[in-house]
This record gives sequence, structure tokens and C-alpha cells, in this order.
Amino acid sequence: MFAELDSSLLKALEEAGFSEPTKVQAATFEPALEGQDLFVSAETGSGKTAAYLLPLFEHLLSREQGQTLALVLVPTRELAQQVLRQAKQLARFTDITLGHIGGGTDIKQQTALLERAPQFLVATPGRLMELLAREQLELDHVETLILDEADRLLDMGFHEEVMTIAEQCLARIQTQLYSATLLNKGLKGLANELLTEPEYIKLNQRTDPIEHIRQQIIFSDDLEHKLQLVQYLLSEENYRHAVIFCNSKEQADYCYKALAKFDLGLGILHGDCDQKQRNLMMSKLRRDQLRSLVTTDILARGLDIEGMDLVINLEMPRKAESYLHRIGRTGRAGESGVAISLISAPEFNLMAGIERYLNQRFERRRIAELEGHYKGPKKLKSSGKAAGSKKKKLAKKRKTTGKRK
Repeated sequence: MFAELDSSLLKALEEAGFSEPTKVQAATFEPALEGQDLFVSAETGSGKTAAYLLPLFEHLLSREQGQTLALVLVPTRELAQQVLRQAKQLARFTDITLGHIGGGTDIKQQTALLERAPQFLVATPGRLMELLAREQLELDHVETLILDEADRLLDMGFHEEVMTIAEQCLARIQTQLYSATLLNKGLKGLANELLTEPEYIKLNQRTDPIEHIRQQIIFSDDLEHKLQLVQYLLSEENYRHAVIFCNSKEQADYCYKALAKFDLGLGILHGDCDQKQRNLMMSKLRRDQLRSLVTTDILARGLDIEGMDLVINLEMPRKAESYLHRIGRTGRAGESGVAISLISAPEFNLMAGIERYLNQRFERRRIAELEGHYKGPKKLKSSGKAAGSKKKKLAKKRKTTGKRK
């Protein structure tokens, strides 16, 4: 497949260490190059960014500069920056002009960029809509529209913005939707609205085994016990980079403060951090000045750091989709990784539900030095969830009804 590319792209691929196309790259290359609409489901870390960039750049090489011809929409500024980095890497020996529009950057700088009309633009919907409202951006010449992490765009409530932006792309002749999962029920509706006779390429299903990632759970008593376990794991596990996921900004702050006193090379990143802080943390990770990062689901997508080989869930996420995206930060591009979830009694059924949904059973792990009192439920239902005590259920019913016997 790569042999069909222009020599300038081949040179960039060689320098980047690309040898063979991944499954998603091999499956999408020809239809994308032919201008066909695509609806692609491929797991995180499978190489889908390069899958749409390579045929797109092959097309742009034959076009004149001075007009924005291709637009990639992504849900977060972190993912936008990640896409831009890979675009720069692949286009470095070409004359293709690149641009980035996203929150957290001075809007005046971005409007100055737009005056030069880069051929390729990657953007987040919020900032793009702001520029459209100010009439500081025209998308009239955009021929190819790509939605990366389309399911996440819908999860974040961007359906209306996506449709408005698509309508502004007056010259649009090709649209591609890429999603890590098909769990979002609105994806089919979005595809029906945007795509014309698309080719559906499904390379992963929710029940497929997750290759390269060893999934484990450790039973824990409470938050303080979990923090002891995190400290142990960050001190004793063999990893280059680790990410600790929390369910809220408050929990992330608490976790960071509790662990910062130890020499763990720890940083923190969540929705309250400004762009300068975000850039600093990501830069320190890439330069190995930090080893681990406490964060929330804001980075469950868009975080692509070389050597991110350990994921710790301080709490189990509430949805299987979130779990998949969290652990997808490791085991990328064929590398191996470990994902460890710390499970207290109230979380067991949530964990068991995700196991059942994925048709997988997570490895149970013990750390003898820190083993707690909670060791999992004594009895399980056929569903794998904990079997509740009849006495407890009766007591709860009496409490809620106020009845006594």
C-alpha cells in the first residue's frame, strides 16, 4: 500500500519508522483515495490518524495552495494537537500547508493563520463555530470533511455544531467518520445525515479481546487504601509512563496532593487547567521530566505519549465506553501495556457489568503487603454481579417505608 504514495510521503514514513500498514490503514487507503465516504470503527492506537492523513495528503499534493480543502474535526484540543503533530510529521517533505484551530490559544493568532488559508485544517467545533459566527472563517472550498472520534463529538453534545460546519463546506465531496467504538446510539443517525453510500469498515467489536493490554483488578477498602496501592504501583511497577484516571476534578486534586509528597515524578491535568498548564504537562511527559499523570476523562482520548504503558483507574468509570478509552492510552501501535482498576465494594457490580458487556474477565491481582479487608463478594449472581443479602434488602425496605414488624 505505502508503495503507491508519493516519494515525499514515503520518505516521511521511513523516517517515522512506518514499515507495514496497520489493519485500518490497509482497509481504508484505497476507498479513501478514491473519494468514497467512509464509516470506520477502529480501536484507539490502531493507526487511524495516519489512515486518513496519508490518502488525504496524497490528494492534496496535486492541488494548488491558497484554499482550505480538508477539515478534520476532533472533540478536544489535546486530540487536535496530536493530529497536527502527526500531520506535520507526515507532510514534512511536502509543500502542504497545515493549520490548527482550537480553544486555549489566542484567537487573534488563529485568525492570522486563516488569512493564509492552510490546505489542511484540524479544529475543535467550539472555536471553529466562534470564528464562523464572527465571519472570520470560510469553509466554502473544503472538499473533504473528516470526523475523528465521532462518537466523542456526540457524547460532548456537538451534533448541531457538526451539522452546521458540514453545511458550510459547500464543496464537500467526501466525508469520513472514525470512531473507536460504536456504543453511541446517535452515530448511525449522524452517519445517515452526513454520508452518501459509505463503505462501512468495522475492525473491532466490543467483545473482541483487547490485544497487548493486560487488564487487572485489585480489591480495595476505601480511597485511602487505594492511594496506598497507587503509591505502591507507581514505585514498584516496571513502566516508562503511567496515567491515573479519576472520576472528578476534585478527586484528581485530592489524589495528586496525597501522592505529590512522594518522589513519583507526578503531574496533574484536568478541565480546570489552562492551556499553558496543559502544554507544560504534556511537554514534560514527552521529555520524560514526568513519569506519571493524574487526570480525568478529559484525556481518555487525545493522550498519545510514547511509552504510556501503565493505566490505573482510581475508580471504575461509570460506562464501558469510558473504560475502553481509558485503557486505550496504553497498548498502542502494537506495544504492550497494563491496565489496573482499584475496586471497592460499591464498585464491584459496576466492574462486573463492564466485564459482562465486554465478554471478558479481568485478572484478579493481590498485593500481599497491602491486602485489605475487602476481597470481593462471597456470592455471585449468574450475571457475575454480587448477590445481595436478603436481610439487608429487608432492612433497607423497612427503612424506606417506615414499617416495622
